[in-house]
Amino acid sequence: MPGAGSPCETLPTMGAGHDHSHHHGHNHGHSAARGRAFAIAVCLNVAFVIAEVVAGLASGSMALLADAGHNLSDVLSLLLAWGASVLAARPPSARFTYGLKSSSILAAIANAALLWVALGAILVETIRRFSDPPEVAGWTMVVVAAIGIVINAASALLFAKGSKSDLNIRAAFLHLLADAAVSAGVVLAGIAVILTGEQLIDPITSLLITAVIAWGSWGLLRDSSKMAMLAVPDAIDIDEVRRFLASRPGVSALHDRHIWPMSTTETALTAHFVMPGGHPGDAFLHELAHDLEHGFGIVHPTIQIETHSGKECALESDERV
Repeated sequence: MPGAGSPCETLPTMGAGHDHSHHHGHNHGHSAARGRAFAIAVCLNVAFVIAEVVAGLASGSMALLADAGHNLSDVLSLLLAWGASVLAARPPSARFTYGLKSSSILAAIANAALLWVALGAILVETIRRFSDPPEVAGWTMVVVAAIGIVINAASALLFAKGSKSDLNIRAAFLHLLADAAVSAGVVLAGIAVILTGEQLIDPITSLLITAVIAWGSWGLLRDSSKMAMLAVPDAIDIDEVRRFLASRPGVSALHDRHIWPMSTTETALTAHFVMPGGHPGDAFLHELAHDLEHGFGIVHPTIQIETHSGKECALESDERV
């Protein structure tokens, strides 16, 4: 049935009647597993923060107390990513018809910003130590930092697999990996200072670690910002998608094509098909939805069919959004 003021024949959302139960069940299993991973990582890091505070007060090490504060910020980062993961799994509502999936993108941006704030704090402290190198707290500092390597590396491993496909999980993974790297640097620098007595080794090592983490985390900030601007996900070749859609039987032209991230794991697509032969049938739509999901990872496609009954669609021009 043509829309009001338009020759376009609008069809139901693609995938209507298409069986997505396997997709939702798969996501539910992932959500439960990630919930356990977040719970374990938060508990481990809270316990480590407490241990660092106790060790810092006992040894008089301001470095350990400062690092405890940094690790506390990482606990907050984990809670932020966890909360976004839970919100993204909530069902749609009358106001949020896509649910709260995009909260994972907001969390990734917030975590990227938080990571850079932490890097800035480390950099300021590092520069201060160049002018006034503090006395290293000795083996207590080295032992506690070594424990930090184990805890942060183990926590990071919980998110290693998910970090490849979910930017929100990648943010948590990078935070933990950065902490493991900082702890490793503290161990090496602490041992070197104890053996040589050269206090400048500590700030030099810290500066190198900060540079490495900044380089690695830049990609997180860039990718999360692109998602917030509704850029086509890097994993999707938009030209390949266009060729695939344009080659469907009965499609003579294609326009108003948009691909954007609904969350850090789900992608949506809308497009107008010009099909002079008329309605292609439900089987056509169901097959197209299946192919887009399994071939390109696009799980929310919506297609509008236009028969071109003598009047152009208002959105036919690529300049019109």
